[in-house]
Amino acid sequence: MAGPARRPSGRAAAQMREVHLEPGWARHAEGSCLARFGETQVLCTASIEDRVPFFLRKTGRGWVTAEYGMLPRSTHERTDREAARGRQSGRTLEIQRLIGRSLRAVTDLRALGERQIRIDCDVLVADGGTRTAAITGSYVALHQALAELAGFGVLPRLPLTDQVAAVSCGIWNGAVVLDLDYAEDSNAAADANFVLTGSGGIVEIQATAESEPFEDDDFAQMLDLARTGIHDLVAAQKSVLGLE
Repeated sequence: MAGPARRPSGRAAAQMREVHLEPGWARHAEGSCLARFGETQVLCTASIEDRVPFFLRKTGRGWVTAEYGMLPRSTHERTDREAARGRQSGRTLEIQRLIGRSLRAVTDLRALGERQIRIDCDVLVADGGTRTAAITGSYVALHQALAELAGFGVLPRLPLTDQVAAVSCGIWNGAVVLDLDYAEDSNAAADANFVLTGSGGIVEIQATAESEPFEDDDFAQMLDLARTGIHDLVAAQKSVLGLE
């Protein structure tokens, strides 16, 4: 793989955008976080419901689910609200299912009891990596909501088994790079999203060649960069949650 040309943002190949996680952003939600990955901004909220989907009733198990949406002017040109169209796009359904799976991977659903945590992710500004920002911020919101239940004695302990975060990698201009912004993502030869736990476990990997197939070595480099990025994101989560 060739050495990287100068990225549009001026970042090094292994350098993430500036990341800010701002917990408690939505005053009425049990948990919330505004996740900023560079110019990308996603508001994540967690709401507690004392009920579960029908398929989990009388099982003693809880559930974590997610919804995702983009505001009309989160992008360069206005897009209609999906509610106005009368249906969600395939992309929206894919992303919100990914967010839900990622959070359930680190939640002890039996310890949660028959409660549902509903995560809402609203993209305020889109500049690449909205799904990775959503997953990373949603963990902070989920942790806050569950900590509230544990703090009130509703739960005997925090029903989380690990942290979870996500970051993108790709092949841009002949080089493997970390955390693609829109300028890179829209022109990448390959694009991958990595969801990993704080302890390094793999939850999900989505990788696609946009032009020519990529090689094993390229994938290995992307995974290595992703682990570097996740390490920093997990540290940021711990910092804002007071877990350091």
